[in-house]
Amino acid sequence: MSHADTSTLFRPFAIGSLKLKNRIVMAPMTRLFAPDGVPGEANVAYYRRRAEGQVGLILSEGTVVDRPASRNDGGIPLFHGEVALAGWKDIIDAVHRAGGRMAPQLWHTGSTRYLNGWEPDAPVESPSGLIAPDQPRGVAMTEEDIADTVAAFAKAAADAKRLGFDTVELHGAHGYLVDQFFWTGTNLRTDRYNGPTIKERSRFAGEIVAAVRAAVGPDFPIIMRFSQWKQQDLAVKLAETPAVMEDWLLPMVEAGVDIVHCSQRRFWEPEFPEIDGENGLNFAGWAKKVTGAATISVGSVGLEKDFATAFAGEGSTPASLDRLIERMERDEFDLIAVGRAILSDPHWVAKVGGGKYDSLNGFEAAALAELV
Repeated sequence: MSHADTSTLFRPFAIGSLKLKNRIVMAPMTRLFAPDGVPGEANVAYYRRRAEGQVGLILSEGTVVDRPASRNDGGIPLFHGEVALAGWKDIIDAVHRAGGRMAPQLWHTGSTRYLNGWEPDAPVESPSGLIAPDQPRGVAMTEEDIADTVAAFAKAAADAKRLGFDTVELHGAHGYLVDQFFWTGTNLRTDRYNGPTIKERSRFAGEIVAAVRAAVGPDFPIIMRFSQWKQQDLAVKLAETPAVMEDWLLPMVEAGVDIVHCSQRRFWEPEFPEIDGENGLNFAGWAKKVTGAATISVGSVGLEKDFATAFAGEGSTPASLDRLIERMERDEFDLIAVGRAILSDPHWVAKVGGGKYDSLNGFEAAALAELV
């Protein structure tokens, strides 16, 4: 397995008050190890190990805002309430002592299915009471529900800054609540939160971003995660052209997003090959081009198989980083998020930086069942 010079991954990066020692981000990965929604010592140690392993920026697993039925499993951590926030305070303090930087990923799972047979004590909510096209689930949100949800995201972001986190990420991808507003398949509303264009369907997301910006002030960076694909349908594409992508993402940047986190299944695949060819810009590359914002790319970094295979119980062997280095050297995107490779090996970043490729771990699905 060959590897190019990885020094481009270890350039510093700064935006607003955030200063990173390298360009490698730990991707947010749902872990389900927070009993009653409260992070404990095992969670503290899990994130501390990644900071000790030289991850530039740690993005937490999705942690939910203060809304009824905002999570789809009882092991998902809360980002509200005195007890849960005390657990997160322990985490960020441990990460900082290890020299790391971290953001919580603020989340609302919308009408997605519950995991492990868990059920909340309130109906699920979504734009139109749908989980997917023509698949009813839960209730449609009222405008009061929407306003309360916007306020819940803003409160959580303010709490993140108060606890000492370095930045915050808003989850707007993968078919969860915010993404359900973007998608015509799940947004059938007849009010101002829908419309024939994605710019109109982005109103809810834009209100969240604006409220979060007001809550955290001008210099605290805001990251927002987006995806074309949905867990309900991997083939969905919200933006079929760069112009539509600009209509989708630029209003988010104008509302206050500093870094656009672009989730795709395989980072090396071009977003619009019909325009710039098979080696053309990926999702993050095009997002950077049409918005001018900094971007994070992600998608099966460092492993041979893409992330979807993990849900089928499949492992994956380490892969060459040559394609990643090539794209980073041409500044196609600013940061790269790594998921399963760092989940399996807390020291993945340090090993790559030290050229210890032979000691890189592959991924085994069994790693999902514990906090390595």
